[in-house]
Amino acid sequence: MCAAEGCPVAVEVFEGNTADPLTLSTQIDKLKQRFRLQRVVMVGDRGVLTSARIEQTLRPAGLDWITALRAPAIKQLAEGGPLQPSLFTPAPAKAGDRDMAEITSPDYPGERLVVCKNPLLAEERARKRAELLAATEKELARIAARVQRARAALRGAAAIGQAVGAVLGQRHMAKHFQISITDETFSFAQNSVSIAAEAALDGIYVIRTNLPATQSDVAATVRAYKSLSGVEHAFRSLKTVDLELRPVFHWTAPRVRAHVLLCMLAYYLQWHMRRSLAPMLFDEPDPAGRAARRTSPVAKAVPSPAAQRKAARKRTDPVDGEPLPVHSFHTLLGDLATLTRNVVRLGRDHLTAILATPTQTQRRALDLLGLTSTT
Repeated sequence: MCAAEGCPVAVEVFEGNTADPLTLSTQIDKLKQRFRLQRVVMVGDRGVLTSARIEQTLRPAGLDWITALRAPAIKQLAEGGPLQPSLFTPAPAKAGDRDMAEITSPDYPGERLVVCKNPLLAEERARKRAELLAATEKELARIAARVQRARAALRGAAAIGQAVGAVLGQRHMAKHFQISITDETFSFAQNSVSIAAEAALDGIYVIRTNLPATQSDVAATVRAYKSLSGVEHAFRSLKTVDLELRPVFHWTAPRVRAHVLLCMLAYYLQWHMRRSLAPMLFDEPDPAGRAARRTSPVAKAVPSPAAQRKAARKRTDPVDGEPLPVHSFHTLLGDLATLTRNVVRLGRDHLTAILATPTQTQRRALDLLGLTSTT
């Protein structure tokens, strides 16, 4: 569990066979009792805040929510419903295309649906679909050749169907192909209607909330949902990227919980260190500047001018001296690890500690952390 800016505030471990949606009620109790929050708005992805969980847990508890619809629900809205391509035509008084629109649906009474269209996501989905279609068609053509060859031909509708089913199931492309199978023949063709219907929804996602517009307008709702990326980043860093929580070499529940807690505390320390050291890292040093350059919450984030300068020059902005090399968090820690504290014995009883003189990079890092070389 993270605060709005991604700082971790709590962690909990469940039994391995516990489904994600079932963990929701305990987190709600934690927010209300341990953190004593009077107003709770749950923001979760479509796998956690499902319709069933909203009806069974959130609504009875009087909680608000922001989540997203699954692909079948989006498809249903598009089939003769309020989700139409005309939502994203250019506004009369504005230049460019819209990328957000608010709709309502009788299937979600008392709720608001924010439809978003991301052109970069649309291009990526179209590319992936084209690759999957091409790969599937290639495999189906091989099966067709096996059926048609003169010697050792593949025969029998059951055997042909089994081979075809394995190919279609591997890439989940059955919906985009029309198949004809008999005991001695096999033919296939792409289903252009199905492909066009799916392509029409490329790059579109729908955010669902019961918050009124006076409390969370369209832009604020999108920003709140996309803030989940901060939680996902924390979880990814905790598990593999930075702290390598896994594999867990513990067998008893208390030790597993202790291990996870220590990793969370380590990430908490790292989170604060990275914020302090941001001017020396490739991290974004000016979040406000980045936010100001973003034309829409749906659009891709654009680095601030300070971040772009660092990325281009590989040097920091000069502060009381020459520009310094820009580091990743790990390389900077490696640089700081060369600082030593040597204990020198003079005679029998006199001990003297000698600290290594920090380099300019190390001194700058210690200053940003609020430390001194004698600490």
